[in-house]
Amino acid sequence: MAGFDRDRVEEMLAADAYAASLGVQLVAVSPDEIEVALDVGESHLNFLGVGHGGMVFSLADCAFSLGSNSAGDRAVAIDAHLVLTGGTKAGDRLTAVVTEATRGRTLGTYRVTVSRDDGRVVGLFTGTVHITAASR
Repeated sequence: MAGFDRDRVEEMLAADAYAASLGVQLVAVSPDEIEVALDVGESHLNFLGVGHGGMVFSLADCAFSLGSNSAGDRAVAIDAHLVLTGGTKAGDRLTAVVTEATRGRTLGTYRVTVSRDDGRVVGLFTGTVHITAASR
């Protein structure tokens, strides 16, 4: 792995209207990890009054997308899986940290851990992308 590119990550996140609508913020970029966060609000809750699983998935998917596309070549998801391991509520701050598990010429696999601000892991996400030429 060549490492995640902060400038490219910032550019991609700024162009992501869906992530902006959720309130996703870039926290940190290092050669090995990208961290994004979101503050859980009333609009992120389901009919039970707890954080919607789709919100957790979307935060993890955003981190996954940034990580897999940071190298420059277009990477599109072909598989994604989320295990929900804890609940969330309004007022929680969630962080999603993505790391690259493997990356070849045409396939890459990434892992994302989503945690609450108290340190509790609430989601474990694994995603695989198909990598195409940057010009496509």
